Amino acid sequence: MERHLHIISFAIPLPANYGGVIDVYNKVRSLSEQGVKVHLHCFQYDRKPAEELKEICERVHYYKRQNQMRFIIHKYPYIVRSRKSEQLLFNLLKDSHPILFEGLHCCYYLQNVGLKNRTKVARAQNVEHKYYKELAKVETNAFRKVFFFNEAMKLNLFEKRLKYADKIIAISPLEYEYYKEKFGEKAEYIAGFHANNEIVSKEGKGEYALYHANLSVGENNKAALFLVNEVFNDLDIPLRIAGMKPSNELENAVFKKENIELIKNPEKEKMKELIEKAQVLTLPTFQNTGIKLKLLNSLHTGRHCLVNSPMVLHTGLEELCIIADSVSEFKEQVKNLMGKPFDVSETERRKRILAENYSNEENAKKLIRLLFDRDN
Repeated sequence: MERHLHIISFAIPLPANYGGVIDVYNKVRSLSEQGVKVHLHCFQYDRKPAEELKEICERVHYYKRQNQMRFIIHKYPYIVRSRKSEQLLFNLLKDSHPILFEGLHCCYYLQNVGLKNRTKVARAQNVEHKYYKELAKVETNAFRKVFFFNEAMKLNLFEKRLKYADKIIAISPLEYEYYKEKFGEKAEYIAGFHANNEIVSKEGKGEYALYHANLSVGENNKAALFLVNEVFNDLDIPLRIAGMKPSNELENAVFKKENIELIKNPEKEKMKELIEKAQVLTLPTFQNTGIKLKLLNSLHTGRHCLVNSPMVLHTGLEELCIIADSVSEFKEQVKNLMGKPFDVSETERRKRILAENYSNEENAKKLIRLLFDRDN
Protein backbone atom coordinates (compact mmCIF):
# COMPACT_ATOMS: atom_id res chain seq x y z
CA MET A 1 0.00 0.00 0.00
CA GLU A 2 1.37 3.41 -1.00
CA ARG A 3 2.01 5.97 1.74
CA HIS A 4 1.35 9.60 0.84
CA LEU A 5 2.30 12.57 3.00
CA HIS A 6 1.72 16.32 2.81
CA ILE A 7 4.66 18.42 4.06
CA ILE A 8 4.12 22.16 4.48
CA SER A 9 7.48 23.95 4.34
CA PHE A 10 8.01 27.54 5.50
CA ALA A 11 10.35 28.09 2.52
CA ILE A 12 11.62 26.39 -0.61
CA PRO A 13 14.18 23.96 0.87
CA LEU A 14 16.73 24.27 -1.93
CA PRO A 15 19.46 25.29 -1.82
CA ALA A 16 19.73 23.54 1.55
CA ASN A 17 22.20 26.02 2.99
CA TYR A 18 20.90 26.99 6.43
CA GLY A 19 19.52 25.14 9.46
CA GLY A 20 15.77 25.00 8.88
CA VAL A 21 15.82 24.15 5.18
CA ILE A 22 18.63 21.63 5.71
CA ASP A 23 16.30 19.72 8.04
CA VAL A 24 13.33 19.98 5.65
CA TYR A 25 15.17 18.99 2.48
CA ASN A 26 17.00 16.03 3.99
CA LYS A 27 13.81 14.87 5.71
CA VAL A 28 12.00 14.85 2.35
CA ARG A 29 14.92 13.01 0.77
CA SER A 30 15.09 10.42 3.55
CA LEU A 31 11.32 9.81 3.51
CA SER A 32 11.42 9.41 -0.27
CA GLU A 33 14.17 6.82 0.08
CA GLN A 34 11.81 4.91 2.41
CA GLY A 35 9.12 4.88 -0.28
CA VAL A 36 6.91 7.73 1.03
CA LYS A 37 5.18 9.77 -1.68
CA VAL A 38 5.75 13.35 -0.53
CA HIS A 39 3.40 16.16 -1.57
CA LEU A 40 5.54 19.19 -0.78
CA HIS A 41 3.94 22.60 -0.21
CA CYS A 42 6.43 25.49 -0.19
CA PHE A 43 6.02 29.16 0.62
CA GLN A 44 7.95 31.25 -1.85
CA TYR A 45 9.43 34.65 -1.06
CA ASP A 46 13.20 34.77 -1.54
CA ARG A 47 13.96 31.65 -3.58
CA LYS A 48 13.11 30.35 -7.02
CA PRO A 49 11.20 27.08 -7.59
CA ALA A 50 13.62 24.15 -7.52
CA GLU A 51 13.22 21.60 -10.30
CA GLU A 52 15.35 19.11 -8.35
CA LEU A 53 12.56 18.73 -5.79
CA LYS A 54 10.46 16.91 -8.39
CA GLU A 55 12.98 14.06 -8.28
CA ILE A 56 12.15 13.22 -4.65
CA CYS A 57 8.51 14.40 -4.42
CA GLU A 58 5.22 13.14 -5.80
CA ARG A 59 4.04 16.73 -6.23
CA VAL A 60 5.51 20.15 -5.45
CA HIS A 61 3.26 23.17 -4.85
CA TYR A 62 4.35 26.77 -4.46
CA TYR A 63 2.46 29.57 -2.68
CA LYS A 64 3.47 33.21 -2.62
CA ARG A 65 4.15 34.33 0.93
CA GLN A 66 2.15 37.46 1.75
CA ASN A 67 4.87 39.78 3.00
CA GLN A 68 2.60 42.71 3.78
CA MET A 69 3.49 45.30 6.40
CA ARG A 70 -0.09 45.36 7.73
CA PHE A 71 0.38 41.82 9.08
CA ILE A 72 2.89 43.17 11.60
CA ILE A 73 -0.05 44.50 13.64
CA HIS A 74 -2.20 41.38 13.13
CA LYS A 75 -3.16 39.34 16.20
CA TYR A 76 -1.30 36.31 14.81
CA PRO A 77 2.50 36.24 14.49
CA TYR A 78 3.77 37.73 11.26
CA ILE A 79 5.63 34.53 10.36
CA VAL A 80 2.31 32.64 10.62
CA ARG A 81 -0.15 35.14 9.11
CA SER A 82 2.07 35.75 6.09
CA ARG A 83 1.85 32.01 5.34
CA LYS A 84 -1.92 31.80 5.13
CA SER A 85 -3.05 30.45 1.73
CA GLU A 86 -6.55 29.42 0.71
CA GLN A 87 -5.02 27.44 -2.17
CA LEU A 88 -2.93 25.46 0.32
CA LEU A 89 -6.02 24.57 2.33
CA PHE A 90 -7.87 23.62 -0.86
CA ASN A 91 -5.04 21.26 -1.86
CA LEU A 92 -4.89 19.67 1.61
CA LEU A 93 -8.63 18.97 1.53
CA LYS A 94 -8.41 17.00 -1.72
CA ASP A 95 -7.46 13.78 0.11
CA SER A 96 -7.01 12.29 3.57
CA HIS A 97 -3.21 11.93 3.70
CA PRO A 98 -1.30 12.81 6.91
CA ILE A 99 0.10 16.34 7.17
CA LEU A 100 3.48 17.43 8.54
CA PHE A 101 3.63 21.12 9.47
CA GLU A 102 7.22 22.35 9.36
CA GLY A 103 7.55 24.81 12.21
CA LEU A 104 5.02 26.97 13.99
CA HIS A 105 5.31 29.23 10.92
CA CYS A 106 3.15 26.80 8.93
CA CYS A 107 0.47 26.03 11.54
CA TYR A 108 -2.20 28.55 10.51
CA TYR A 109 -4.55 25.72 9.45
CA LEU A 110 -3.64 23.29 12.23
CA GLN A 111 -7.03 23.65 13.94
CA ASN A 112 -9.09 24.02 10.74
CA VAL A 113 -12.33 22.09 11.07
CA GLY A 114 -11.88 20.53 7.65
CA LEU A 115 -8.69 18.84 8.85
CA LYS A 116 -10.19 17.67 12.14
CA ASN A 117 -9.92 13.94 11.37
CA ARG A 118 -6.54 14.05 9.67
CA THR A 119 -3.26 12.89 11.18
CA LYS A 120 -1.45 16.17 11.87
CA VAL A 121 2.14 16.35 13.09
CA ALA A 122 4.00 19.57 13.90
CA ARG A 123 7.77 19.79 13.61
CA ALA A 124 9.19 22.20 16.21
CA GLN A 125 12.39 23.71 14.82
CA ASN A 126 12.76 25.77 18.00
CA VAL A 127 10.73 27.03 20.89
CA GLU A 128 9.90 29.94 18.63
CA HIS A 129 8.97 32.60 21.18
CA LYS A 130 12.24 31.98 23.04
CA TYR A 131 14.16 32.06 19.76
CA TYR A 132 12.64 35.39 18.72
CA LYS A 133 13.24 36.88 22.14
CA GLU A 134 16.91 36.01 21.82
CA LEU A 135 17.00 37.48 18.29
CA ALA A 136 15.62 40.71 19.74
CA LYS A 137 18.38 40.82 22.37
CA VAL A 138 21.19 40.75 19.79
CA GLU A 139 19.47 42.96 17.18
CA THR A 140 20.93 46.45 16.79
CA ASN A 141 18.31 47.90 14.42
CA ALA A 142 15.59 49.53 16.55
CA PHE A 143 12.67 48.60 14.29
CA ARG A 144 13.74 44.98 13.96
CA LYS A 145 14.35 44.75 17.73
CA VAL A 146 10.78 45.88 18.45
CA PHE A 147 9.46 43.54 15.76
CA PHE A 148 11.26 40.53 17.26
CA PHE A 149 10.03 41.28 20.79
CA ASN A 150 6.48 41.76 19.51
CA GLU A 151 6.68 38.56 17.48
CA ALA A 152 7.97 36.65 20.52
CA MET A 153 4.90 37.64 22.54
CA LYS A 154 2.53 36.63 19.74
CA LEU A 155 4.32 33.32 19.20
CA ASN A 156 4.04 32.51 22.89
CA LEU A 157 0.25 32.86 22.63
CA PHE A 158 -0.05 31.12 19.27
CA GLU A 159 1.96 28.13 20.52
CA LYS A 160 -1.19 26.92 22.31
CA ARG A 161 -2.54 25.91 18.91
CA LEU A 162 -0.12 22.97 18.94
CA LYS A 163 -2.66 21.13 21.11
CA TYR A 164 -4.50 20.36 17.85
CA ALA A 165 -1.55 18.33 16.56
CA ASP A 166 -1.46 14.58 17.11
CA LYS A 167 2.30 14.79 17.69
CA ILE A 168 4.81 17.57 18.25
CA ILE A 169 8.28 16.52 17.13
CA ALA A 170 11.10 18.45 18.78
CA ILE A 171 14.44 18.79 17.01
CA SER A 172 16.54 18.55 20.19
CA PRO A 173 16.28 16.94 23.64
CA LEU A 174 16.04 20.36 25.28
CA GLU A 175 13.02 21.34 23.18
CA TYR A 176 11.53 17.89 23.75
CA GLU A 177 11.54 18.44 27.51
CA TYR A 178 9.85 21.80 27.04
CA TYR A 179 7.06 20.41 24.83
CA LYS A 180 6.63 17.34 26.99
CA GLU A 181 5.97 19.56 30.00
CA LYS A 182 3.39 21.59 28.06
CA PHE A 183 1.74 18.94 25.88
CA GLY A 184 2.50 15.64 27.59
CA GLU A 185 2.62 12.50 25.46
CA LYS A 186 2.11 14.44 22.26
CA ALA A 187 5.79 15.39 22.42
CA GLU A 188 8.39 13.29 20.58
CA TYR A 189 12.05 13.75 19.78
CA ILE A 190 13.60 13.21 16.36
CA ALA A 191 16.96 14.86 15.69
CA GLY A 192 17.55 17.18 12.78
CA PHE A 193 17.94 15.62 9.36
CA HIS A 194 21.21 16.49 7.69
CA ALA A 195 23.12 16.05 4.44
CA ASN A 196 25.55 13.39 5.62
CA ASN A 197 25.17 9.62 5.49
CA GLU A 198 28.73 8.83 6.57
CA ILE A 199 31.74 10.29 8.37
CA VAL A 200 34.22 11.66 5.84
CA SER A 201 36.47 13.70 8.15
CA LYS A 202 40.04 13.79 6.87
CA GLU A 203 42.91 12.54 9.01
CA GLY A 204 45.97 14.69 9.60
CA LYS A 205 46.10 18.46 9.90
CA GLY A 206 44.59 21.49 8.20
CA GLU A 207 46.01 24.99 8.09
CA TYR A 208 43.25 27.27 9.40
CA ALA A 209 40.32 27.60 11.78
CA LEU A 210 36.83 28.06 10.36
CA TYR A 211 33.50 29.51 11.46
CA HIS A 212 30.61 28.78 9.07
CA ALA A 213 27.00 29.87 9.39
CA ASN A 214 24.16 31.87 7.91
CA LEU A 215 25.71 35.22 8.77
CA SER A 216 22.50 37.19 8.19
CA VAL A 217 21.12 35.78 11.46
CA GLY A 218 21.84 38.02 14.44
CA GLU A 219 22.96 35.16 16.67
CA ASN A 220 25.54 33.99 14.11
CA ASN A 221 26.74 37.53 13.47
CA LYS A 222 27.35 37.90 17.21
CA ALA A 223 29.30 34.62 17.32
CA ALA A 224 31.45 35.64 14.35
CA LEU A 225 32.22 39.03 15.92
CA PHE A 226 33.15 37.28 19.16
CA LEU A 227 35.74 35.22 17.31
CA VAL A 228 37.08 38.21 15.35
CA ASN A 229 37.26 40.74 18.17
CA GLU A 230 37.97 38.60 21.23
CA VAL A 231 39.49 35.23 20.29
CA PHE A 232 41.57 35.66 17.12
CA ASN A 233 42.30 39.36 17.69
CA ASP A 234 45.82 38.63 18.96
CA LEU A 235 46.43 35.07 17.71
CA ASP A 236 48.86 34.37 14.90
CA ILE A 237 46.48 31.74 13.54
CA PRO A 238 44.41 32.12 10.34
CA LEU A 239 40.62 32.19 10.73
CA ARG A 240 38.19 31.94 7.85
CA ILE A 241 34.56 32.98 8.26
CA ALA A 242 32.17 31.70 5.61
CA GLY A 243 28.46 32.22 5.16
CA MET A 244 25.51 34.03 3.65
CA LYS A 245 24.95 37.79 3.78
CA PRO A 246 27.48 39.01 6.36
CA SER A 247 26.72 42.30 8.10
CA ASN A 248 28.64 45.51 7.40
CA GLU A 249 29.77 45.39 11.01
CA LEU A 250 31.38 42.00 10.47
CA GLU A 251 32.96 43.02 7.17
CA ASN A 252 34.51 46.08 8.80
CA ALA A 253 35.79 44.06 11.76
CA VAL A 254 37.43 41.48 9.48
CA PHE A 255 38.95 44.19 7.26
CA LYS A 256 41.14 45.30 10.15
CA LYS A 257 42.57 41.82 10.83
CA GLU A 258 45.38 40.41 8.69
CA ASN A 259 44.87 36.84 9.91
CA ILE A 260 41.11 36.69 9.23
CA GLU A 261 39.38 36.17 5.88
CA LEU A 262 35.66 36.59 5.16
CA ILE A 263 34.22 34.35 2.44
CA LYS A 264 30.83 35.72 1.43
CA ASN A 265 28.01 33.56 0.07
CA PRO A 266 30.09 30.48 -0.82
CA GLU A 267 28.54 27.87 -3.09
CA LYS A 268 27.72 24.46 -1.60
CA GLU A 269 30.87 22.78 -2.91
CA LYS A 270 33.08 25.63 -1.75
CA MET A 271 31.63 25.43 1.76
CA LYS A 272 32.14 21.67 1.78
CA GLU A 273 35.78 22.16 0.80
CA LEU A 274 36.33 24.81 3.47
CA ILE A 275 34.97 22.52 6.21
CA GLU A 276 36.94 19.47 5.04
CA LYS A 277 40.26 21.33 4.88
CA ALA A 278 39.95 23.22 8.17
CA GLN A 279 41.95 22.10 11.19
CA VAL A 280 39.52 23.48 13.78
CA LEU A 281 35.82 24.24 13.39
CA THR A 282 35.22 27.05 15.91
CA LEU A 283 31.47 27.06 16.62
CA PRO A 284 30.36 29.17 19.57
CA THR A 285 26.70 30.07 20.04
CA PHE A 286 24.98 32.42 22.44
CA GLN A 287 21.50 30.99 21.92
CA ASN A 288 20.68 27.56 23.27
CA THR A 289 17.81 26.71 20.91
CA GLY A 290 17.26 23.79 18.55
CA ILE A 291 20.09 21.65 17.28
CA LYS A 292 22.76 23.47 15.33
CA LEU A 293 22.89 21.59 12.06
CA LYS A 294 26.19 23.26 11.26
CA LEU A 295 27.63 21.24 14.14
CA LEU A 296 26.28 17.97 12.74
CA ASN A 297 27.72 18.85 9.36
CA SER A 298 31.07 19.66 10.94
CA LEU A 299 31.18 16.39 12.88
CA HIS A 300 30.50 14.41 9.70
CA THR A 301 32.92 16.24 7.41
CA GLY A 302 35.40 18.26 9.48
CA ARG A 303 38.23 17.74 11.95
CA HIS A 304 38.29 19.10 15.53
CA CYS A 305 35.11 20.87 16.67
CA LEU A 306 35.60 23.58 19.27
CA VAL A 307 32.33 24.76 20.80
CA ASN A 308 30.92 26.36 23.93
CA SER A 309 28.46 24.67 26.29
CA PRO A 310 25.22 26.09 24.79
CA MET A 311 26.11 24.53 21.44
CA VAL A 312 26.02 20.97 22.79
CA LEU A 313 23.85 21.12 25.92
CA HIS A 314 21.62 18.00 26.11
CA THR A 315 22.52 16.91 22.56
CA GLY A 316 24.55 13.80 23.35
CA LEU A 317 27.37 15.31 21.28
CA GLU A 318 29.37 16.67 24.18
CA GLU A 319 32.09 14.01 24.08
CA LEU A 320 32.68 14.55 20.36
CA CYS A 321 33.61 18.20 20.84
CA ILE A 322 36.14 20.27 22.73
CA ILE A 323 34.29 22.73 24.97
CA ALA A 324 35.48 26.23 25.89
CA ASP A 325 33.35 28.78 27.71
CA SER A 326 35.60 31.80 28.11
CA VAL A 327 37.78 33.85 25.82
CA SER A 328 40.94 32.51 27.43
CA GLU A 329 39.74 28.91 27.09
CA PHE A 330 38.93 29.46 23.40
CA LYS A 331 42.37 30.94 22.75
CA GLU A 332 44.14 28.10 24.57
CA GLN A 333 42.15 25.37 22.83
CA VAL A 334 42.59 26.91 19.37
CA LYS A 335 46.37 26.92 19.88
CA ASN A 336 46.38 23.34 21.17
CA LEU A 337 44.14 21.94 18.43
CA MET A 338 46.00 23.62 15.57
CA GLY A 339 48.95 21.38 16.40
CA LYS A 340 46.98 18.17 17.04
CA PRO A 341 46.48 15.78 14.10
CA PHE A 342 42.98 14.34 13.65
CA ASP A 343 43.19 10.54 13.64
CA VAL A 344 41.07 7.51 12.77
CA SER A 345 40.10 6.83 16.39
CA GLU A 346 38.12 10.09 16.43
CA THR A 347 36.33 9.05 13.25
CA GLU A 348 35.32 5.71 14.77
CA ARG A 349 34.06 7.41 17.90
CA ARG A 350 31.93 9.77 15.83
CA LYS A 351 30.47 6.88 13.87
CA ARG A 352 29.40 5.12 17.05
CA ILE A 353 27.82 8.11 18.78
CA LEU A 354 26.19 9.76 15.76
CA ALA A 355 24.54 6.48 14.77
CA GLU A 356 22.59 6.45 18.05
CA ASN A 357 20.38 9.50 17.43
CA TYR A 358 21.48 11.18 14.22
CA SER A 359 20.94 8.53 11.53
CA ASN A 360 18.70 9.93 8.77
CA GLU A 361 17.49 6.45 7.87
CA GLU A 362 16.48 5.48 11.40
CA ASN A 363 14.90 8.85 12.09
CA ALA A 364 12.90 8.62 8.85
CA LYS A 365 11.58 5.23 9.93
CA LYS A 366 10.56 6.63 13.32
CA LEU A 367 8.79 9.54 11.67
CA ILE A 368 6.93 7.16 9.36
CA ARG A 369 5.67 5.20 12.35
CA LEU A 370 4.38 8.37 13.99
CA LEU A 371 2.67 9.53 10.81
CA PHE A 372 1.09 6.32 9.59
CA ASP A 373 0.49 4.25 12.73
CA ARG A 374 -2.55 5.79 14.44
CA ASP A 375 -1.87 3.71 17.56
CA ASN A 376 1.25 5.75 18.37
